[in-house]
Amino acid sequence: MRGVAALVVALHHATYYFVPAARARVEVSWLEPGKYGVLVFFLVSGYIVPASLERHGRVRNFWISRLFRIYPLLLVACALTLLPFLLGVRGLRGGLEQYNPVTATLAHLTMLQDVLAVPNAINVLWTLSYEMVFYLLVVALFVTGAHRRSAPVALLFAVAALAVGALLPTTLLSRTAGVDLVVAVSTVVLVAAIAAAVTDRPVLRVAGGVLGGVLALGLVVVNGRAGAWEGLVILAVMFTGTALYRAEHGQISRRAGALAAGGVLVAAIAAGCWNARTLPADQASAFASYWSGSVLLAALTFAAGWALLRHRRIPRVLTGLGTISFSVYLLHPVLLMAFDQFGFIPEREDPLRLLIFVVMLLVLSWAAYRWIEAPAQNLGRRLARRGRT
Repeated sequence: MRGVAALVVALHHATYYFVPAARARVEVSWLEPGKYGVLVFFLVSGYIVPASLERHGRVRNFWISRLFRIYPLLLVACALTLLPFLLGVRGLRGGLEQYNPVTATLAHLTMLQDVLAVPNAINVLWTLSYEMVFYLLVVALFVTGAHRRSAPVALLFAVAALAVGALLPTTLLSRTAGVDLVVAVSTVVLVAAIAAAVTDRPVLRVAGGVLGGVLALGLVVVNGRAGAWEGLVILAVMFTGTALYRAEHGQISRRAGALAAGGVLVAAIAAGCWNARTLPADQASAFASYWSGSVLLAALTFAAGWALLRHRRIPRVLTGLGTISFSVYLLHPVLLMAFDQFGFIPEREDPLRLLIFVVMLLVLSWAAYRWIEAPAQNLGRRLARRGRT
């Protein structure tokens, strides 16, 4: 599912460049493929990540695994994106060059840039900010012994998104205190929280975990680029994945898992439709339609995969696509940028170039996994096995 979702997002972006007319002909008003793809990603992360932490049993090992899973490829992708700017041939996305370079760098190193009011160097990086927020919240629940309460946590976020999400301000901290100060303080707090949480002292571990969770939730609620309601819905979706994992493995009842999933689905759709009212009239119904369709189809995709395929042998082509899914997701905007830079974006419909793009993306993603992701993950595993070193 991760591989399919990543490819859907890549095609969602690529078809704008290579087959815009064909895209317009087949486009449906009730679905945005990019939104659908990332929602599937969030559900899968919710299903997998907390299980990874609990399998490790130690916060230290969890953070090591996350560090070596994400940062090596992230740093390479960001470096490739910065290269044309450093060579003076193009600007940065979102006017990022107007920000203090230290501030922009720190924001991206924390992976929280989207909730720190700093533009994303690569358009898809906004999802990594919510992944990082989720990691911090999962650790906070784990160190306080509340990690089995995924179902009520998911419902709480969903209800909050519907009840108060529209009332919460966006980028409030950055607008009042300044982006530089908010990024600096958040970086210090994040480092302190993780450093404390990975120690073997119970008091420090709990304090660090809680501090990281408070930081993450606070940034989503009052400083996110997106509306707070959408950030809360994303967290509700991720914890729904966790609740379904617990229901499957007998940690909570299947009824509790089903109630959480159904409640989050209804609240997520309702929150999107309710907050669409703030948009201009010609955009409100369109947003409500494609938001509802994307949420519903993502839920159905995950439910079908979970119910029908988890006990079956999955074709190797799909498991292979899943293996390179992070590379596909992170590198497709970089490859599109390269196509644009070297004049390979056509002036009219060109399905052949779209096919060439997809083949090149899959080959590049395989190479990135083979020579960047896999060695880094293996190194992380070796470090995690070395105990206190």
